[in-house]
Formats: sequence, C-alpha cells, structure tokens
Amino acid sequence: MSEAPLKAAGTRKSASKPARSRSREFALQALYQFLVGGNEASDIDVFTRDLSGFHKADIAHYDALLYGCVEQAAALDALIAPKLDRPMSEISPIEHACMWIGLYEFQNCLDVPWRVVLNECIELAKDFGGTDGHKYVNAVLSGLAPQLRTAEVEADRAAGRARD
Repeated sequence: MSEAPLKAAGTRKSASKPARSRSREFALQALYQFLVGGNEASDIDVFTRDLSGFHKADIAHYDALLYGCVEQAAALDALIAPKLDRPMSEISPIEHACMWIGLYEFQNCLDVPWRVVLNECIELAKDFGGTDGHKYVNAVLSGLAPQLRTAEVEADRAAGRARD
C-alpha cells in the first residue's frame, strides 16, 4: 500500500496532522462558505461535520473557531482593516478566513502560543490560498500579534525567538 503524496512541498501528510490542525482546516472551509455563500453558520456546520476526516479533528476547537469567528466577524474585520493595503472586498475569502482564525486564536485561545497560531494560519493560506496569499496573512497577523499578545511577543523578542 503506497502513501498518498504530499499536496505541496513542506505540507504535512493528512494522516500525520494533529487534531487542532485538522480543526483549523475544517473551520477554514466552513468560514469560506460563510464569506462566499453567506450561509448560516449552523447550516454550514451540519455540512462540514459530514466531510471525510472530520471525526479526527478537535471538535471543540472547530466549534470555537467557526462560531467565534462568525460572532466576532465585525470586530475581527475592524482589527484587520487598518493593516490592509486594499479594500477588504478585494481580499481573497481564504486569506480573510485565515486572518479571522489567527486573530480569534490570538484573542481567545491563549493556550496556543502566538507563533504556533501564526505558523498554522500561514500553512493554511499556503495549502488553500493563492500563490502569495500566505505572505499577506503573515504580514497582517505579524502586525497584530504584538498588540494582541503583547507580553508573549515581547518575551520572545527578548529571548531572540522573534523579530522586531
């Protein structure tokens, strides 16, 4: 039996992904449907739970991301907008959803280190977004991390684990 090939260089094989990473992928897909289709979160949730591999995700984290991002959409967009070089309407829905996930986790999932949040969102954008979309996600989230995780970012900078 042969292993499935990687989707892209550097991408983890699906079988080896942690449950939290899987929950972010499913949340990204659900948030994409919310942004593009304008569907109700509860309807999207029912559909998403039927997708292959959902049972391997961290369900509680997925729930928090989907419903938290939808409920806090306006506040998340208010944080994102000043960091953009174009109107929000011109942002890819994938990149938009990646930024929502990152900001939601910065604010509400303090058990997840800020650098892990940043890396996971960049990887999501690489796997699902446009060619250079991950660079945009990185710039916006890196720009907001010091504001939302001040002590943690400053501690990493002092220890030489993060740039100014």
